[in-house]
Amino acid sequence: MLKSVILTLVLLLALGSLPVLAQGKVVLNTATLEQLVELKGIGDKTAQKIIDYRNEHQGFSALDELVNVKGIGEKTLESLLPFLILEKPEKTQ
Repeated sequence: MLKSVILTLVLLLALGSLPVLAQGKVVLNTATLEQLVELKGIGDKTAQKIIDYRNEHQGFSALDELVNVKGIGEKTLESLLPFLILEKPEKTQ
């Protein structure tokens, strides 16, 4: 019985540390065009602009940096924030 309780607690802790992607969020610095297009308000052209901006600036350092992408304003940013997470890209040497 005690082993079952401990095992259950360990599993719950492990599941709680799963990547946020499992919760339906998109990682801005690694998202593909297809993943970005799945976001409400983002079409093919805007998704490509996001990727272009990301490549030109070695990734996003903050989610609100998205307003620097043509076609994304404050309202769009506000609607996207609940569906995005930011993982800073690894530095290339």
